[in-house]
Amino acid sequence: MSSSTVTAAMLVNALIVVLSFQSVWSRKSEPFLGEESAGLFRGSDKYAFAIDVPAAQMECFGHFAHQTGSFYLTYMVQWVTVMTNTHQLFVTVSSPDGTLMASNNEATGHINFQTEVTGFYKLCLGNPYNRFGNSRVFVNFGVIYEGVEVSETEMEEEREEEKVLNSTLTSIEERVHNLQNQVFHMWRNYNAARMRKGKDHHLLTSNLNYVNWWSATQSLVIVLSGYLQLCMLKGLFRTDSSRPRC
Repeated sequence: MSSSTVTAAMLVNALIVVLSFQSVWSRKSEPFLGEESAGLFRGSDKYAFAIDVPAAQMECFGHFAHQTGSFYLTYMVQWVTVMTNTHQLFVTVSSPDGTLMASNNEATGHINFQTEVTGFYKLCLGNPYNRFGNSRVFVNFGVIYEGVEVSETEMEEEREEEKVLNSTLTSIEERVHNLQNQVFHMWRNYNAARMRKGKDHHLLTSNLNYVNWWSATQSLVIVLSGYLQLCMLKGLFRTDSSRPRC
């Protein structure tokens, strides 16, 4: 093998290494998940579930999001474990650098903002208004990205497709994206309807238990009062058997 061939091969290998480093550094930075970060939400962009928030305590979650995304949070207090006059919940969302992005102090709320920093956003649900009862909260949160891009590979593929597709296919693609956004908003409305349905179900169940217990208590009181009245009446007509009757 000649020296010129060896030199050309070395140049090609060096060029490949440089390009690989450029592709690595061009990606969005993501924090490392260690053992202390286990349990954080990172596998999906959308979550919907119910959680019990203990009395006078706070439950917090970490949700990973890239920059230039649209973060959303919808929550609703469905029921509390004790009789109380308020269903308020203290909700906060903080950025990875600790900046407070949004907060709410109502039983039902919607939070939306644009993510500017890549990292884990902290969601906290506080229950400071109930000192003795837990609150059941239904939460729906996640991040959506413009154009539905989820990785650098897909972004590069879309750029290549935009170069070769004509205006007709581009308009079809935009309509598909709009349709996907509409389906996503329909999914959010569906989850909101699930929240309201769950809250109504728990309210009806609580009222039914309340009526049953009070009905049983009142029936027992009526039976006991009737028995006591009967005993008192029998005492009034009691006679002495040793004395002769008229």
